Amino acid sequence: MTPAARLPELGFGAAQLGNIFRVTTDEEARGAVDAAWEGGLRMFDTAPHYGVGTSERRLGALLRDRPRDEYVLSTKVGRLLVPGPGTGDDMAHEFAVPDDLVRRWDMSEKGVRASHEQSLERLGLDRVDVLYLHDPEEGPVDQGIEEALPALAAMREEGLISHVGVGSKNADVLTRAVRTGLLDVVMLSGRYTLLEQPAAAELLPACLEHDVQVVAVSVFNSGILSRPEVPQDSHYEYGQAPTEMLERARELAALAVRHGVELPDLALQFPRRHPAIGSVVLGMRTGAQVRQNLERFHREIPAALWEELGA
Repeated sequence: MTPAARLPELGFGAAQLGNIFRVTTDEEARGAVDAAWEGGLRMFDTAPHYGVGTSERRLGALLRDRPRDEYVLSTKVGRLLVPGPGTGDDMAHEFAVPDDLVRRWDMSEKGVRASHEQSLERLGLDRVDVLYLHDPEEGPVDQGIEEALPALAAMREEGLISHVGVGSKNADVLTRAVRTGLLDVVMLSGRYTLLEQPAAAELLPACLEHDVQVVAVSVFNSGILSRPEVPQDSHYEYGQAPTEMLERARELAALAVRHGVELPDLALQFPRRHPAIGSVVLGMRTGAQVRQNLERFHREIPAALWEELGA
């Protein structure tokens, strides 16, 4: 990825528009996207997985009247949406939507191209800029690396997309993908945060070597770093946080207070201190959340705090 093509520093993640954990109202969704645009955010990320297409449909509708050349849009492939039973909901995958559609793993070239076409239909837009292979470690990972990534690279050569990416919480799989030489960007979920940095060992050096930009997501580690204080029932990796994580998060919260800031301020700004990480994407449900996170992203952190943290 050339320097001119670097992605924006902060982006809007649209899993909440797919009703993750609970229903997001149309009013909340519009308020969040409006606040993001008004706050200067120009990168929006979605996926078929998010509410089995609900996020893509909503985000596309909310972006449709905005100048297309002024923002970066990403979605994902690897799961095709096919007709479902239509008798229940999708809460087994943590999305509060009907099960009219279900996911089917397909990392073949045919599946990748079909997923891209279906996403464009749901979005109602003429293109996406970044197309990520989504969670390859949860599906047929070898096919993802050996067939889906070359298919995405071919689509880039054909001008269908601008950037090829992989999104995952597995640093080893991402490292393997980076070393193919086919990627422009990786979306790294939760593996380089204020709380833990396993991606620093191999993945991030590989990204620097191959000039692959990193977009950090899940920077709050599923919630444990999202509040100024760390309650006992904090979530980590979508479950109850273990004791050692609670203790570490509370130490970090106390460090922030000593320097006049808050734990989420540190969590939001920390990843971009690594030279490989160019962007952070945050999932946000309401306009109020967007405005608060913009404040946190731009809040000045004392140099002495970073020095103490490094020590």
